[in-house]
Amino acid sequence: MKTITIEGSLRTGFGKTATRHLRSQELVPGVIYGGAQEINFTASADAFRKLVYTPNFQIAEVTVDGKTYRTILKDLQFDKITDELIHIDLLELVEDKKVIATIPLNFVGTSPGVKDGGKLVVKMKSLKVKTLPKYLKEQIEVSIDKLELNGNIRVEDVQVDNYEIMNSPRIPIASVTMTRQLKQEEAAATPAAGAAAPAAAAAAPAAAKPAAKK
Repeated sequence: MKTITIEGSLRTGFGKTATRHLRSQELVPGVIYGGAQEINFTASADAFRKLVYTPNFQIAEVTVDGKTYRTILKDLQFDKITDELIHIDLLELVEDKKVIATIPLNFVGTSPGVKDGGKLVVKMKSLKVKTLPKYLKEQIEVSIDKLELNGNIRVEDVQVDNYEIMNSPRIPIASVTMTRQLKQEEAAATPAAGAAAPAAAAAAPAAAKPAAKK
């Protein structure tokens, strides 16, 4: 599991004036919760970049006032005008306490449907899971080796030891659809096959009429 480190300081001032002062210093306020106590802290905006601006799932080790907290990202707030990060929520990992995390999906293997000319369509890039911190990992591997043309892989098809998947089980996460070229090829082949039947009927001898009664 990839881990990044963040050096923070205890936050002492609160309210709009204190928050404006933090922003003027390019500091971002944050909170660490889920452990024995809630920790309000600040850190430089640059310190959060590797955690915030990535699709990867990571552990953040945040050191505040000499103590280090192992955390995962839970929520972010951005300025509506400048789009700058203005607040971050982190969840502390406690060894025997389950957490809910969003883990990215990694599709592996070769789909028979793609081999037949179809297109792989990814409908979900991550799953929400509940597990103990020791089972957290960077990604969930999903095999597409049995994914046929016009087939689906659904949430219920993903089985991971020690994970309780929170998403609705019937939601598709990936499918293989027909490409435009494949549809055109099938459409072109259908009339040719249909024309064979009339031709065969024309070639067959006419049915004999019943003999007239004398």
